Amino acid sequence: MLLSQLANGGHALVTGFARVAPEVDAQTLRRLEELGFIAGEPVRMLRRGPGGREPLAVQVGETMFALRLVEAQCIEVHTESEAAVARAACADAVDAP
Repeated sequence: MLLSQLANGGHALVTGFARVAPEVDAQTLRRLEELGFIAGEPVRMLRRGPGGREPLAVQVGETMFALRLVEAQCIEVHTESEAAVARAACADAVDAP
């Protein structure tokens, strides 16, 4: 799932980046990483701008950021429930004969 799809108040963990828009270049992705959007970091969607659009108020770690929609569409996340399903699948694969 992408950060832009996370509901207001939703919690997730950053898993990586996806290049979904041509206007997002390597420099933008590097900047997001430098701001703290790194794999394993907790993130929370605080709220969206007027009409449910931009800017997106996002908390990563202990810091709040305002992101453009296109930036949030580049950040891949897993919600707690998705992470639990992935852990269960891994455990089943390890336990299989």
